[in-house]
Amino acid sequence: MLKEAVEALDVQAEATYVDTTFGRGGHAKRILGQLGPMGRLIAFDKDPQAIQTAQTINDPRLTIRHQGFAALSQLPPHSVAGVLMDLGVSSPQIDNPERGFSFRQDGPLDMRMDTSQGPSVHEWLAEAKTDQIAQVIRDYGEERFANGIAKAIVARREAGQLPSTTLGMAALVAEVVKTREPGQNPATRTFQAFRMFINHELDELQQALEASLDVLQPGGRLVVISFHSLEDRMVKQFIAKHSREVYDRRMPFAAAPALALSALGRQRPSDEEVKANPRSRSAIMRVAQRQSLGVSA
Repeated sequence: MLKEAVEALDVQAEATYVDTTFGRGGHAKRILGQLGPMGRLIAFDKDPQAIQTAQTINDPRLTIRHQGFAALSQLPPHSVAGVLMDLGVSSPQIDNPERGFSFRQDGPLDMRMDTSQGPSVHEWLAEAKTDQIAQVIRDYGEERFANGIAKAIVARREAGQLPSTTLGMAALVAEVVKTREPGQNPATRTFQAFRMFINHELDELQQALEASLDVLQPGGRLVVISFHSLEDRMVKQFIAKHSREVYDRRMPFAAAPALALSALGRQRPSDEEVKANPRSRSAIMRVAQRQSLGVSA
C-alpha cells in the first residue's frame, strides 16, 4: 500500500515526517519525492541491513536512526506533521533464510530484527519453561495447539534435540498441528508468535502509538499498516479511545473532553496489489488525524 499510505499522510512540502520502519525504503523514497528543500524525513529501523540501505540515500533531508519505533517518544513535542508505521516483517527479511523468519527456507532459528541485540528464538527456547513457551504461542500467535507445541519443544530439548533451524522447528510444529486453514502452513502461527515476542513488537507498538499523540502537530496524520489481527486490534482500539466522546454520567451536563484524534477510516489493498504481492492480502491501513493540543492522552 505504498501509494495509498503516502497519500494518507497528506505530505506538505516543507514539513517533517516520520517513517518508523524504514525497511528497504519504499515509503521513505516516495515521501522524500514529495518534500521540498526545507522538508525533513526521520526514519527509524532496528534492522542493521535496513540501516545500511538507508545510508546509501544521499539526501540531507533524511535522518536515519538505528532504533525501534518506540524511540518515537524521543522526538520533540508537536514536531512532526505525519507518522507512518508499516508493521511486521519486511519481504527482504522473510526472503533471507539467514534471518530465520521463514518456515519455507532453512536457516538459523533467529528471528531478531536487530541481530546485534538480545537472544535469538533458539537461545530463548533453550531456557524457557513449558508454560512460558505455551503462553507466547497462545497470546502472540492465537494458536489453539499452543500447549501441545510447547510440550513437544521441551521434550525435544530434554532429549538434546532442540531444533536450531527454521525447517527443523517447522517440522516439529507440523507433528503437533494436524489441522490448519487451507493453504496455511502448520507453523504459521507459531513462527508469528516467536517473532513478535522476541522483538517485543506489541510493546513497541503500544509505546509508539502513545508517543504519536505527543509528537504530532495539530492536523498531523497517523497512518498505520498492520498485517494481522493482534496489531490491527491494538491500532483500532487506540484510535477509538482517542476519537470518541465519552461523557461522565455523574455530570450529564458537563461538556465532553476535547478529542485527541479524529478517525479518518480504514483501507485494504486493491485486488491488483494482492495479485502482484500475495503477502499484502492481510494488510489493513488505518488513518487518524491529530486534533488540537492540550488534550490529555
